Amino acid sequence: MDQTVIGPGFFGLIGTGVGAILLYALLGLLLILIGFWAVDITTPGPLNRMVRAGNPGSVVVTASGMLGMALVIVTAISVSSGTLLEGLLQTLIFGLVGIVAQVVAVRILEWVTGIDVGAVLKAENLLPQAWVVAAAQVAIGTVVAVAIV
Repeated sequence: MDQTVIGPGFFGLIGTGVGAILLYALLGLLLILIGFWAVDITTPGPLNRMVRAGNPGSVVVTASGMLGMALVIVTAISVSSGTLLEGLLQTLIFGLVGIVAQVVAVRILEWVTGIDVGAVLKAENLLPQAWVVAAAQVAIGTVVAVAIV
């Protein structure tokens, strides 16, 4: 009977796992920041200032955009395969595609519905249209996430 409490490869496995977690977390954060930046440059007004100022439409749309992007990133991570580098590259590529898809989808939504997303983001009060834009952010993130699978 083996009296060893911890197997010989345990700490190597933990070290590799912790390293992978940190790399994926860093990549996920980077993708979310890129997504925020992409939304910022494609909408009128500095989004970061509107969020800091507490413009409710900006906060709701930004939060839902981050959730949509997180769905894409989490799915990309969960289906990644191969070496750690290959998994990170898959996550990066799928994440960037998801960001582009979300930005394009919101622009199309704005065109089809006639919603002035810039006005929704700048409004001092929460406009009902903010919920439509927010739902679109989560919906397209979900669609892209499922497409990855």
